[in-house]
Amino acid sequence: MHYFPLPFFIILILLLLFGFLAISIELDIISYAYRSMRINRRYVFSLLLLSLLGSYINIPLFNLPHEKVISNSYVDLFGMRHVIPLVREWPGTVIAVNVGGAVIPFILSLYLTLKNRFYGRALLGVIIVMSIVHHIAYLVRGVGITVPFFIPPIAATVTAIILSRKYAPALAYISGSMGTLIGADIMNLNVNRHAIMTHLGG
Repeated sequence: MHYFPLPFFIILILLLLFGFLAISIELDIISYAYRSMRINRRYVFSLLLLSLLGSYINIPLFNLPHEKVISNSYVDLFGMRHVIPLVREWPGTVIAVNVGGAVIPFILSLYLTLKNRFYGRALLGVIIVMSIVHHIAYLVRGVGITVPFFIPPIAATVTAIILSRKYAPALAYISGSMGTLIGADIMNLNVNRHAIMTHLGG
């Protein structure tokens, strides 16, 4: 199941940013972040690439009953235009897991938690960010559950610094990715049935 809801120029910008990040990693510019997360530099590029490519792949879990959906349109949200694809045949809303937005962050978050052994702080960070994100998340028909893009990273950063300055980068990643995934997507599965297509982590 493949679906990328962004126009071409956004994809181009993401690719350029990805190239910049790759160069930054090689030049050791962002060494503090991945060293603090205890991830070897040689693996960072692979993780970024897998996350980017994986965002194009959704793993279907189950279908919800057929409902009227928005088709062949777009929604402007927080300064970004989300393209709603043309629907020709619609069997129902699909609940799916996005590889780049859910599977890879979950595996990396689990690895960081086990590697650093800060189980309690990781759990608390996820709960805090999850609560914040769930409170501000809301449904946009044709797009799904939406959250102001700047809130989760700010909430995750502040939470991580409060919980532990030493492990702040790793805690920020875990809290931000898992807190957003749970608070926005999983806790709103009963609401997401009204969207054109729901994919966890998308």
